[in-house]
Amino acid sequence: MLDVRRLRLFRDLDRLGTIAAVAAAHTYSPSAVSQQLAVLEREAGLALLERTGRRVTFTPAGRVLLRHADTVLAALEQADAALAAMRSGPAGPLRIGAFPSAVRTVLPAALVTLGREHPALELLVTELDPAAVPAALRERRLDAGLVHDYDVAPAEADTDLDSVPLLDETVHLAVPAGTPGDSVADLREQPWILASPGTLCHEVTLRVCQAAGYTPRVRHHADDFTAVLALVAAGQGVSLVPQLAADRPPAGLRLITAPTRRRTRIAFRRGAADHPAVTALITALRTSALISDGLVPMSRT
Repeated sequence: MLDVRRLRLFRDLDRLGTIAAVAAAHTYSPSAVSQQLAVLEREAGLALLERTGRRVTFTPAGRVLLRHADTVLAALEQADAALAAMRSGPAGPLRIGAFPSAVRTVLPAALVTLGREHPALELLVTELDPAAVPAALRERRLDAGLVHDYDVAPAEADTDLDSVPLLDETVHLAVPAGTPGDSVADLREQPWILASPGTLCHEVTLRVCQAAGYTPRVRHHADDFTAVLALVAAGQGVSLVPQLAADRPPAGLRLITAPTRRRTRIAFRRGAADHPAVTALITALRTSALISDGLVPMSRT
């Protein structure tokens, strides 16, 4: 019988590429990961990996096992969800990851609802960049988390995770008061405030400007939207800001609708959709989104 914990390490080796990366993700030593994978091979009765120096590749048998690993792990999540549904109600830890503007706006009302309707839940929130949520879910550091993408930069499919829609937001061009122009093209000569290179927000700004025919001239880098809006109000440049972060803009700037939208989804491990705690969170977040001023809940498909 194959050990599930070892199967997860094996699956992560395909996803992360190296034993060292798997070890870092699970806070093991590389030698401990290698030993666990060797035990998995003995359990399978076949060679699953080929080792050439420091390189590790999958054998044909290893590829067969990988094709089944996602199904096995998802089935275990479904079994856990089914057993949890037979208990008295949502209970125990519910670890939630959310980005800063959602923590400030949509999440508080949802937490109040969950605490009132499901007092046996232990709510644990971690402020987390959406890019870090998938790994935290796979490593079981989260049970659910908020992720997002933009129509100009759609997310790639993730076979380890499922998600349901939450919000479809307007994205604004934040410009200092008195700045002429009402479109991205009109801001060609303006300095820009961008998120850090390598982030989704940075890439989205580049794509929006490139669609308007130019590369933005970057003056500042800032990842916190409160800081971004303060810099814009101080006349330091222009920036893209989603609706969740622009609900209380400071004086000294104006907001123009940008030619892109941000889509937020609630993500969880594949197979966990029917877990009572996850279901309760989805319901509470969607209710909170419905009463949040200026937001558009996404259809439930």
